[in-house]
Amino acid sequence: MENEIKVVELFAGVGGFRLGLEGWNGKSSSSGYKESLKSPYRVVWSNQWEPSTKTQHASWVYENRFGKDGHSNEDIAQVDVSVIPDHDLLVGGFPCQDYSVATTLKNSKGLIGKKGVLWWSIHKIISEKKNKPKYLFLENVDRLLISPSGQRGRDFAIILQSLNELGYAVEWRVVNAADFGMPQRRRRIFILAYLKGTAIYDCIKEVTPIEWILEEGTLAEAFPVTSENILFPTEFKLEGDIVSISENFNKGRATGLFENTGLMINGSVTTLKTKPKYDGKFTILRDLIQNGEVTSEFYIDKDDFDKWIYLKGPKKEMRKNSQGYEYQYSEGGMIFPDSLDKPSRTIITGEGGKSPSRFKHVIQTPKGYRRLSPVELERLNMFPDDHTKLEKVSDSKRAFFMGNALVVGVIEKIGISLKQKIKQSAKEWQDSFLV
Repeated sequence: MENEIKVVELFAGVGGFRLGLEGWNGKSSSSGYKESLKSPYRVVWSNQWEPSTKTQHASWVYENRFGKDGHSNEDIAQVDVSVIPDHDLLVGGFPCQDYSVATTLKNSKGLIGKKGVLWWSIHKIISEKKNKPKYLFLENVDRLLISPSGQRGRDFAIILQSLNELGYAVEWRVVNAADFGMPQRRRRIFILAYLKGTAIYDCIKEVTPIEWILEEGTLAEAFPVTSENILFPTEFKLEGDIVSISENFNKGRATGLFENTGLMINGSVTTLKTKPKYDGKFTILRDLIQNGEVTSEFYIDKDDFDKWIYLKGPKKEMRKNSQGYEYQYSEGGMIFPDSLDKPSRTIITGEGGKSPSRFKHVIQTPKGYRRLSPVELERLNMFPDDHTKLEKVSDSKRAFFMGNALVVGVIEKIGISLKQKIKQSAKEWQDSFLV
């Protein structure tokens, strides 16, 4: 295919990145899989490994939906980089862990971090590939910007500097999917990186950081924002290598340096707080619920109802810890049942199962109070209906998948913007030689 963008998908889960980039059967998630996506992206290799379970349920689902060809179900830290095909774009939602640098290597590759921290698996692939991916598209929880508590922002600074050393410019944005009309209030950080020598990298150098962040950038075009701090962004230089940053970045300060939006190029960071600029339609929970199609096991037993009310309600009570120490415990109440007239709360991994819980969604229907079905949870992440339905995969496991997943529509919009930016930047780069 002409202009094909080859993709490697890491930490693939049940395929949220792939659905957002390729669509499903050529159809777009934002249209409910009814309209054509016309995507240039093609996943050439994928990896999904769940270290905490013997049975690899997520990988089963991935293979069932996309096939086994080019899919790896082994520990990515043990995969030889040589078996991963060359690709243009590396994507993945890597876990939020302690990224501190633990040791140095004697060879020219430089630095690695703590064993088992999956960021360093991405770093290893980029470092060892002779033909580095031109672009990276990564996702994480937004607390990455302020972790760890003793050195606010250190983990993100390590990631930025390691990418800087590998020759990438990086832009990032915290996006709440519901702010842009999607059905779930799910806030995540999205990170895009561009290799030196690409047309996009050169375009970034031609504009000011604020222009890229607010107007010209890939994320700005996908999700428009405004800012009241245009004249006073936070600007600083990443000093030292990643060992130095691991030990010293923002040490002794109570607040972090990174705002919800930013750009790093050649080690220079510009970051500012932005807010969404959106005037389109909003999807609410009521739009996605199944009417009359949900079986009895999802309805709350009357004998458990008081327990649900207690767990959802406000508390101010004395409790005793395992050492016998008594303490005052308090927490605020949650809306019960969940509002059908707003985008849903964030889905968590413990969403499944019948047991009463403070955090599970509960809605009121004409037939009574009930939990959300697997299909409804899939819809809240903009997956196709029954994407995770597979023999020997329980409803609780399907809920767990959605708690770990991302909102596919966000990936789709960024993917479309990136595709256009690649094409536009290449044309501008070519035109500059004709002048």
